[in-house]
Amino acid sequence: MNTPTQPAIRTEGLTKRFGPTLALDHLDLEVETGEVFGFLGPNGAGKSTTIRLILGLIRPTAGRALIFGTDAADIVASHSRLAHVPADVALWPDLTGAVVLALLAALGPGTDRGYRAEVVDRFALDPDRRCATYSTGNRQKVALIAAFATRAQLLILDEPTTGLDPLMEQQFRICLREATDRGQTVFLSSHQLAEVDAVCDRVGILRAGRLVDVAGLTELRRLRTTELTATYAGAVPAGLRADLPGVEAVHRISASTIAVVLSGAPGAALQQLATDDLVAVDVREPSLEEIFLGYYGGAGS
Repeated sequence: MNTPTQPAIRTEGLTKRFGPTLALDHLDLEVETGEVFGFLGPNGAGKSTTIRLILGLIRPTAGRALIFGTDAADIVASHSRLAHVPADVALWPDLTGAVVLALLAALGPGTDRGYRAEVVDRFALDPDRRCATYSTGNRQKVALIAAFATRAQLLILDEPTTGLDPLMEQQFRICLREATDRGQTVFLSSHQLAEVDAVCDRVGILRAGRLVDVAGLTELRRLRTTELTATYAGAVPAGLRADLPGVEAVHRISASTIAVVLSGAPGAALQQLATDDLVAVDVREPSLEEIFLGYYGGAGS
């Protein structure tokens, strides 16, 4: 696959109003070729509106979205380089899964049929059943199989693991890794923060139509405190200081255990904590969910 020189996705001042409602407010975003980009935000943040604009399904009020340098409004050109898995997969009820996969392959930018057969087996899909008999998870499998089998340069996945059990989620992650190994770019919108944490290179966080931040996961975690817990064979040594560089607070959990809240590198704190009586140290990084909620001050924001 030839690597395009343009970013896979670029938005420039992308704005969308629905009457008096500002759904998306001057979004400037770049998704680099070959990366897995996570797109996060609570319901109503503007994620679905952004995806519809990127797909050219609605027109922006202002600004534009580009797919490998092509305006998303040119649907024929932009869709020749992408595949999309929607949040709510609707299939033709009277067709079998196999027929739908064949139809989607004929409409798309090229499909590896041998790989598709392999992924059908991995996802344990019965392709001979009518789509009307499929559960939500099986409909999702059809869309995912079609997307992963395509050789489109960009995969846009909106809540892609809806209805999948943990084993199928594992298969999803394997297919995702294989897609990036082939040089494909993935734009992943998801509420499954553990999933995003596991597979994404960078994430963008959207709130009320505005981009809060874009960062690599390691960089994003550094924006939040880390907790270091030290356990001693006897009593916690006296004189542990809270004024070391990067130390936000020191909390005594029990007579033999202390917690140190860090906002920077742990080296100075570890040197002070390391005595002959130290028996265990646990360093806990914040999860993506904790970071995410930190931006909003609570789950309901």
